[in-house]
Amino acid sequence: MKTILLMRHAKAERGEAAQRDFDRELAARGRDDAATMGRALLKMTLVPDAIVSSPAARAKQTAEAAARAMKCGVAIRWDASLYDASGSAWLEALRALPAKAESALVVAHAPGIGEAAALLCDAASGSFDVPTAGLLAFEASIERWRDLGAGEASLLWFLRPKVVDKL
Repeated sequence: MKTILLMRHAKAERGEAAQRDFDRELAARGRDDAATMGRALLKMTLVPDAIVSSPAARAKQTAEAAARAMKCGVAIRWDASLYDASGSAWLEALRALPAKAESALVVAHAPGIGEAAALLCDAASGSFDVPTAGLLAFEASIERWRDLGAGEASLLWFLRPKVVDKL
């Protein structure tokens, strides 16, 4: 059994005209939301064994802030294929994880996260609408990550930062 956590990067600055999208950093609210979601995972005792993130500034900062808040000591793996990626790229990132990891957090961008979520649980709608810093948890009855396929997981829950703040 594997636990899959998917997180969209937190709220980013708008960026300047000459700035690359890849380099946009988190806004103050984004930093707060990323830490809030990390603390929520810690409270639920769902600290992942592996973290994979897009190396784009806003995703990288989200993964780092969430990991700090969870007191998670694993090294974050930066995966360039998650930047501007489809849902299938998210599944490929999960399939590349070592079998010994029982749970994993993937942090990247929309619309890929919504597509990945739909693929995992074979949702008829085709995509989930995930807000910034939104976090989804799935459970998959597999022994090795490489065996993960579409429709292999069940959605456990879907959290939004505004709801977590009120808990």
